[in-house]
Amino acid sequence: MRIVVTGAAGLVGQNLIARLKRQQGVSIVGIDKHPTNTALLRRIHPEMTVIEADLAVDGPWQDAFAGADAVVLNQAQIGGLDEAEFVANNVTATERIVEAMRRHRVPYFVHISSSVVNSRADDFYTRSKTAQERYIDTVEIPHVVLRPTLMFGWFDRKHLGWLRRFMDRTPVFPIPGDGKFIRQPLYVGDFAAIIASCLASRATGTYDISGREQIHYGDLIRMIHAIVEPKARIIHLPYRVFWLLLWAYARVDRNPPFTTRQLEALVIPETFPVIDWPGIFGVTATPLRTALEETYRHPDYSGIVLDF
Repeated sequence: MRIVVTGAAGLVGQNLIARLKRQQGVSIVGIDKHPTNTALLRRIHPEMTVIEADLAVDGPWQDAFAGADAVVLNQAQIGGLDEAEFVANNVTATERIVEAMRRHRVPYFVHISSSVVNSRADDFYTRSKTAQERYIDTVEIPHVVLRPTLMFGWFDRKHLGWLRRFMDRTPVFPIPGDGKFIRQPLYVGDFAAIIASCLASRATGTYDISGREQIHYGDLIRMIHAIVEPKARIIHLPYRVFWLLLWAYARVDRNPPFTTRQLEALVIPETFPVIDWPGIFGVTATPLRTALEETYRHPDYSGIVLDF
């Protein structure tokens, strides 16, 4: 089986490729536009084909879809301050990929959407991912749509990965407000297993892939703190103070790992559907604490993270 993975050097791509490589008879083509992460992907998997390209722009990368048995449509702009980047990476690039799949008659693809399409949040990421999924719904090629919640795991530069590393760099770790915002974190190892299952079974339809354990954000941070045992002391800051600190940070870093819009989305009191994805896709769900320990305590964990 020849599989093309877009966004191959990101969090999901890196973990998925590591899983797919264990299967005999699978060849992988990875495409990503970030030079540093692409170089890392080549170093870890020297035997696979890695293409560095901007998928929002037509180019030779489109020929890589010739002879593909399946595509994992996975590239995404998650953070940032420029709406145009979200449109380019989440919408325009998707249209270019679908054009390439049609041209080369790719018979199947897996689309990585997001739980935010069901969210009340209103930000660049939510708007662009919603537009992306609406477009995918018009595509005639057989496919499955997966909507994961907040993910964590090896190679995590944003979200929990950034927060965990921040604990090592600061004497205090702030939690906005009382921290009682429900989260449903999803282990990327489990999500990679679901994608692999879809590729094997050619599943179709749309599935909400939520973390099966609901936990308050503050309790999640305390769980990570207990696992990694950093020097940082956890404190609570009023929401407005926390927002202003993020706003000020964005004035000096044009690509911050956490923005005021993400904070606004964090505190929205909402949960996402939980389905029996272990039964549907034949995978085993990793308990939350076990997954966090595998991510941050495993002897093979090198601390390698991605750059964006």
